Amino acid sequence: MSRTTFDLLVVGDANPDVIVSGSPRHPAFGQHEQLVPAAGLVLGGSGAITAYGAARLGLRTAFVGRVGDDPAGAFVLDCLRSGGVDVSGCVVDPGAPTAMTVVLVDGDDRAILTAPGCLDRLAAADVPPGLIERTAHVHVSSYFLQPLLAAGLPGLFGLARAAGASTSLDTNDDPAGRWAGLDEALPVTDVLLPNESEALSIAASVSAPTSATAPAPASGTGPAPASKTGPAGSPAETSDAVSDAVSEAAGLEQAVRALAAMGTLPVVKRGGRGALAFADGEFIETPARPATVVDAVGAGDSFNAGLLAALLRGLPLRRSLAVAVACGTLSTRAAGGTAAQPTWEEATR
Repeated sequence: MSRTTFDLLVVGDANPDVIVSGSPRHPAFGQHEQLVPAAGLVLGGSGAITAYGAARLGLRTAFVGRVGDDPAGAFVLDCLRSGGVDVSGCVVDPGAPTAMTVVLVDGDDRAILTAPGCLDRLAAADVPPGLIERTAHVHVSSYFLQPLLAAGLPGLFGLARAAGASTSLDTNDDPAGRWAGLDEALPVTDVLLPNESEALSIAASVSAPTSATAPAPASGTGPAPASKTGPAGSPAETSDAVSDAVSEAAGLEQAVRALAAMGTLPVVKRGGRGALAFADGEFIETPARPATVVDAVGAGDSFNAGLLAALLRGLPLRRSLAVAVACGTLSTRAAGGTAAQPTWEEATR
């Protein structure tokens, strides 16, 4: 990493998050005011949270994104600068407002409402070529929220690889539910960072070889056929639960194999079940760490930061997964995506 100016360049989304904690599951309309336990204005956006977390872990980090020429954009850039992230490559767009997100948190679940503003104006051409040449790794976030960036991603990652940099992608969710356009991007993506649902959706959409199938359960380990009419807690219900779990695990493994067949290293974030990767023909699993969760917003982005920090330090994949899980878990100690992100020392204790 010493030959470059930056260890990590993150290209993607950045916006203020308004976190509303203890939100009612169905807010009342009709101008009825409801009180909630807490709310806060914090740095948001998958890319911005990843960049902030990486800098806190000690990586020399740059961020390229698009914000409006408005107070929200100034807030975003100030937050990133205060965290040690270089934002000299960011575009301040006078023609559209900064994206804004409201996160309604109910226990460990959340609803996310985003006004995209200038978010969809970010393009691969906004990334200075000289910046790519001076970084060791290029990470892109929120693929489906930024169609111009998505269209230019194969070329952007091709340039990064030609310059000697490695690449990674966290697509995040696709609001349209189509999950299209990744066939050309995945072969030039060194590390893919979906959660379980995203992994299944992406694998279903790409033209992966049909031979990428999951191994069948070992003989004798599958659940025996049973009636579904038994009472709760009966052998029938237990068998059904085991069958569902086996099917779910097999489906995820099949999806991960299909993604790996596209030429990328899939690393799947599994929340309370840790993480799963597939490399060199073998699955690598890391369990979750015990935690008292205050707020899980941005935990996946902190996981990304931890994994990239560990890999760029030369740690093996299994150890890097453990660091990533630690970073994701520790980030849930406080509200918002960045307030509780750990240092390298905290993440590796």
